[in-house]
Amino acid sequence: MEHSPFRKLVARINGRKPNSEPSRHARRTFQRRASFSFVILLGTYLFLFLPLFVVVLYSFNPSKGSDFTGFSLVWYKSLLFSSSELWRALGNSVIVAVTSGAVATVLGTLAAIGVNWYKFKGKMYIQTVSFLPMILPEVIIGISMLIFFAAVKIPLGLFTIFTAHTTFCLPFVFLLVLARLDEFDYSIIEAAYDLGATERQTMFRVLLPAIMPGILSGFLIAMTMSLEDFVITFFVSGPGSATLPIYVYSMIRFGVSPVINALSFVMILATVLIAFALRKFLKNIAAAK
Repeated sequence: MEHSPFRKLVARINGRKPNSEPSRHARRTFQRRASFSFVILLGTYLFLFLPLFVVVLYSFNPSKGSDFTGFSLVWYKSLLFSSSELWRALGNSVIVAVTSGAVATVLGTLAAIGVNWYKFKGKMYIQTVSFLPMILPEVIIGISMLIFFAAVKIPLGLFTIFTAHTTFCLPFVFLLVLARLDEFDYSIIEAAYDLGATERQTMFRVLLPAIMPGILSGFLIAMTMSLEDFVITFFVSGPGSATLPIYVYSMIRFGVSPVINALSFVMILATVLIAFALRKFLKNIAAAK
């Protein structure tokens, strides 16, 4: 009955070919695979975001235990008025993240432009060496940084954390900007030269605006990696220079306060707002081109 003349006539009237048995079988197989993919996707999202939901939920729990006893803002009040050491550690983390991320972005962008734009001996060697901090374990980087600072007699503190984070984040910025440059149409550079632009004008008015999304992505990744880094910071931090991960680790000996949950929720909100603001900013850049 599925291949009857009446079915073919109806399909012809509807303007489409009749579905054959292989096509229907392929559609059913695709639907099963799509359902399986949806389950995997849902499980992945739950695995990623369920811990964040638990942190946010327990930031409103007035009890320190695991039993949820109701909603309260007591930990947010404690965060605002009774957590000076926590805010100092967060301030150290933000200072180091912004400065090291900015320096790593500038150096990584210039390095990517130099490697991609110019031809010189040892180019492949420089690219290979630049990726070493990405593949080496953080313990090795932290220990080597500690030995270096001790050898040159630099006291441990915020400066040593800044230096270590800049060194660690620079390859990530370099890789992102280099990938963006590989997709860049260099005929635009030739057109700028033909119109009389100098090399400096071409770089600042043509090349950098075109690769700005890659530069901003590198800066955000560098900041994120600096904010969450613990291993390298543990080796190169000194007295009075504890960042937020180091401070939270020191609190484990006395039990982690739910104030951390409140601070985590504040940081999640700030991250979401920054992400949406930058998304709109990048859309405006793309629309202006």
